[in-house]
Amino acid sequence: MHILLKKNPLVLAIAACISTFASAEEVKPAIEEVQVWSTKVKASSLDLGEEAIAIRQADHISDLLRFIPGVDVGGAHSLNQRITIRSLDDKDLNVTIDGAVQNTYMFHHMGNLQIHSDILREADIEVGNNSVLSGSLGGVARFKTRSAKDMLSDGKRFGARINATYAANASERASIAGFGQLSESIDVLAYVNRVESDNYEVGGGEIKDSDGVVIAGTDGTVRGLEGSLTDSLLKVGFDITDNQRVKVGYEIYKDEGDYSSRPDMGLATDIAIGARLGVDGLPQLYPTTFTRDTATLNYDANFNNVSIEAVVFNNVSSLEREEAYVWQGSLVEEHNKGEATNTGASILFEQRLGGNVEHTLTYGLETVKYKTQYTGVNLTSNTSQQSREEAHSSAVYIQDRIALGNLSIIPGARFNHWVIDSKLVDKTYSEPTFALALEYAIDSATSIKLSTTELFKGPKLSEVFVGAGIGDVYNQDIKAETGRNTEIGISHQGQTFRTGLTAFDTQINDYIYDYINYTLSAAPYPKDNIGDMQLQGIEAFWGFTLDSLDVLLTYSDVNSELSAYEPYIELPFEGVVQEGFDGARTDRSYGSTYGLNIDYFFSDKDIHLHYDIMHVGSLPAGKDLDGAGLDNSKNAYTVHNVSAQWQVAGVEGLSITLGIDNIFDEYYASQASRTGASFHPVFGELYLTDYEPGRNLKASVAYQF
Repeated sequence: MHILLKKNPLVLAIAACISTFASAEEVKPAIEEVQVWSTKVKASSLDLGEEAIAIRQADHISDLLRFIPGVDVGGAHSLNQRITIRSLDDKDLNVTIDGAVQNTYMFHHMGNLQIHSDILREADIEVGNNSVLSGSLGGVARFKTRSAKDMLSDGKRFGARINATYAANASERASIAGFGQLSESIDVLAYVNRVESDNYEVGGGEIKDSDGVVIAGTDGTVRGLEGSLTDSLLKVGFDITDNQRVKVGYEIYKDEGDYSSRPDMGLATDIAIGARLGVDGLPQLYPTTFTRDTATLNYDANFNNVSIEAVVFNNVSSLEREEAYVWQGSLVEEHNKGEATNTGASILFEQRLGGNVEHTLTYGLETVKYKTQYTGVNLTSNTSQQSREEAHSSAVYIQDRIALGNLSIIPGARFNHWVIDSKLVDKTYSEPTFALALEYAIDSATSIKLSTTELFKGPKLSEVFVGAGIGDVYNQDIKAETGRNTEIGISHQGQTFRTGLTAFDTQINDYIYDYINYTLSAAPYPKDNIGDMQLQGIEAFWGFTLDSLDVLLTYSDVNSELSAYEPYIELPFEGVVQEGFDGARTDRSYGSTYGLNIDYFFSDKDIHLHYDIMHVGSLPAGKDLDGAGLDNSKNAYTVHNVSAQWQVAGVEGLSITLGIDNIFDEYYASQASRTGASFHPVFGELYLTDYEPGRNLKASVAYQF
């Protein structure tokens, strides 16, 4: 394997740790248990467990989250991990890593979360906004990275892990970690993960257009994916007392390669645009570097009746690219860079009050300062552009869980404050929001819940990489998005059998759309409140555990529809009436989704077998926002994956995992990705579909000691 871990500055520290760990004296001579390097994935209604995730050899966030009802992850490129909840993309969600806010609109051709799944200890997804604890429109994605205490086996003070993974279609990965208890109160983890990605082949080995015809100049291999990704973490924990703990973490994420200029679009689009930019028959690739540095200070405490979680963070993301192309017969060379910084803090208290009526109070505050900066240099004309924007978000909230026998009443209030200084608007928005939920426990495992939560979200900063607001039209009258999410659900979480069903209705008033002029050239503003968006749907799961067999079925379906305001219902332009946005769905809408997971454990042989199927139904053509203009129908697909993991007998800590993703070589694209055919005013007709890899054989070897 050609994975150059030595290039990372943390490798020397990790190597030194491992050397020390290997010779260190253990507290007890016997090893009771080796902790599993796995990621706990849970949603607001469903816990997927850890072992069922570890066996998937996850390379992408989609490998962790796609089986949660109501959740999908679009984008096959390493730069394009775009979480979608109930057809709302990550700009409408709250996304954090170790409490550090990640919401940064870097570039509309890439996702807004960049992290490798191997570094994660836990992914906690709230499907929908169901309490005042969150200020999002559509839900929350909280990711937590690993700590030394997660990995140390009973009776050990030090340990290490090495892992190597080979994927035939087409990547290699290696990680190395050292972790230890340096003293009674101090522990440390040092970790580096390196991925070398190549251009993969799509299912069936042919890239076709919307009519099923093989696209000229393609051979079934997607170009513009070849690059290197490194995710490194250094985390130190301090146990102040038995019930108070501080963690200091620093993560360095870097993804670089000769990448497509539009990582969220398919090869056919790259070829068409490349031809217009003077590179006939080939996609236009640019040297691209994305980095994210995240520093966090976490404090956790648990006293008799009060628990505290606090975090202070600084998160800096940067996207940099060199471009050289032919435009109107002349060579143009550019260097563009966008940088976004999120700095903030939050503190959350949970307090239990006794008496005749039991109360559980949850209250806290949060504050985040957002800053963006763009620098574009035209090396050909020796000219440059610069722009800066900033915003400040703050909120205080309180929620009470009042227990009256089997019935719990959960009221909550939140005060939101949003100050924005941008090219679009310079304004302060303040809004209280309220929530109320009723939860009735039928028995110890079965409950019914009804909730309603008001929503608020101020106008966001402009995307950074295209100018941080350069070219925006000032719109001082733009309103904050508000609304309400209402849900009713029933769940049963028994030892053997588990099931749940949730129905929801989400209303987003004054829905903000960023690309009005792409559709309605006579519109008064390119960014404005265009109407009220309604989302309705259901999510369900059913599963059972019987001896060594575990089975889980999932289902979700969501529909979205916009009730447009004047003048966005229809607009006259040069004597021709243009069709507006009334009745449009969100671009990230997807068809009914079914999932099946089957796991079987041969405990006497330490072998775990896994099989999963996902089927996504077709979505007919229809009016949508920011979707393909010529054909936005979405094809159905079914993907099968199988894997097996063996904890090698006689060699404690050694595991071998083999798997096949997309067994039947399905030719497909996630419906949360870019799909369909469109027309661009400069580049002409474009086929946008971002196809996923075809059949992929994977093998991993890990040794933990």
